[in-house]
Amino acid sequence: MRTKMKSLFAMAGIAALAMTGCVSDTEDDANTNGENGEENAESAGGSDEALVLGLVPSQDSAQLVEDGEKLADLLAEELDRDVEAYVSDNYAGLVTAMQTGQAHIGMFGPIALVQAVDQADAEVVLQAVRYGSDTYVTQWFTNDPDTYCLDEPVMGTSAGGEHEMLFCNGTDEATEGPIGEEALELIEEGQTISFVDESSASGYYYPATQLQKVAGLDPFSDIDAQFAGGHPNSVLNVFNGEIEVGVSFDDARQDVYEEEETVGEEVVVFGYSESIPNDGIAVGGDLSDEDKQAISDAFMALTETEEGLTALDEVYGIEDLTEANLDALDAARDVAANFGEEE
Repeated sequence: MRTKMKSLFAMAGIAALAMTGCVSDTEDDANTNGENGEENAESAGGSDEALVLGLVPSQDSAQLVEDGEKLADLLAEELDRDVEAYVSDNYAGLVTAMQTGQAHIGMFGPIALVQAVDQADAEVVLQAVRYGSDTYVTQWFTNDPDTYCLDEPVMGTSAGGEHEMLFCNGTDEATEGPIGEEALELIEEGQTISFVDESSASGYYYPATQLQKVAGLDPFSDIDAQFAGGHPNSVLNVFNGEIEVGVSFDDARQDVYEEEETVGEEVVVFGYSESIPNDGIAVGGDLSDEDKQAISDAFMALTETEEGLTALDEVYGIEDLTEANLDALDAARDVAANFGEEE
């Protein structure tokens, strides 16, 4: 079975994106495509309708196109039906795609995962495992260790890391956060910070909330938030000296090492957020129970093969999958609901 990779655009008219891969230029076509989206969502477990797997870049978009196709191919083999992989510009676009029936399966970060549940009636079935854990942290990093490192930076290796890189404020030994919050207090009003995406848990919601709690800075008005569009891009913003402080998942520096071998010397990690539930997989609420179970089983089957694990790793660095931790996701929901609220 062959797969197709298209782009989903985060806009109000996303329902006009045809399942055939063409964007309609007419109102009639848009209406037809919207109806088809509903029909596909209702009958997605039946018969011949293709399932649509939605992805959002955390890496180079062109590479995700290639990697997503491989993953969709393997899922198609497990499910014995066509699977089409689509890349959305951002999580908001993918939530909309789930809501309109344009995507039947979505791989989301934790904040977007609960938004998919709350806004698109999706159902979370699995969560990612990395380095033996279903949680991770935001890392704060800088090209100005003289300011933000309250001790001498030391070389260390993050969980799963292949290259030694610089850490300070105890982040080299910490297995969870928060840590380094004294350094966050040094961030001043008006400072530019490299975030990742406005829908990203580790790339915006959690670190901005942490900064508000620790330094009393309103994330909407007291800082200059710049969105890099990807975790490696945020690292590169700081590496290139464009921005002094940035955030990403831990340790996104490894993802740019081949491009910039001195990244671990120029970009120093100085703090962590609290623990964040890992990203996960959601399925459309309109799918039958049989389809939901089949999709979950297909993903789990991929973790039992070398080829499947390679595909999951190449898409999102996933080492294994586990049952969704709904309690942890409720905590993420609270972070999203209270974002920007003074405590």
